[in-house]
Amino acid sequence: MEASMSLEEVVQQITHLAQSAGEAPRKKQVKKSNPELMRNALYYFPNWDAALEQSAKHA
Repeated sequence: MEASMSLEEVVQQITHLAQSAGEAPRKKQVKKSNPELMRNALYYFPNWDAALEQSAKHA
């Protein structure tokens, strides 16, 4: 599997989702509403929680 987004794009999108919702986006919600983001996040990070942690550091 190859990524269709850069690491920076993934982090930015997760950060934007978190800021818009006022809380960390849930894995099930993202998997359903934005499967491309989920695939790319799991390409760069070992799991969704790691992607959230990294995005929080960049917020």
